[in-house]
Amino acid sequence: MPDQCVRAWVTGKVQGVGYRRSMQSQALTLGVTGYAHNLPDGRVEALMCGPAESIVKLCEWLRQGPPNAHVTHVDIEVVDDVHVPDHFSTR
Repeated sequence: MPDQCVRAWVTGKVQGVGYRRSMQSQALTLGVTGYAHNLPDGRVEALMCGPAESIVKLCEWLRQGPPNAHVTHVDIEVVDDVHVPDHFSTR
C-alpha cells in the first residue's frame, strides 16, 4: 500500500511536448504508480501514488517537466479514497 496519493493538474505548454511520457519515466524511476492524461483544455491531469518522498520529488519535477515544456501552474491535492493502480500509465 502506498504512503500517499495525490492528484495534480499541470497548466502551460504541456501537451505535444512529451510531458506525459517523461513523467512516466520519472515515476517509474521513483517507484510511483498512477497515470497522466491530457485534458481537453490543454492541461495534463495526473494521479501519483507511492512513498511520500517519491511523491514530493515527482511533484517538484512536474513544475519543470521535459525540456520542451513550459509549465505555468501546478495544482496538487491529496486524495484518500482512490483506486491505487499497480503501474504508471499514460492515457
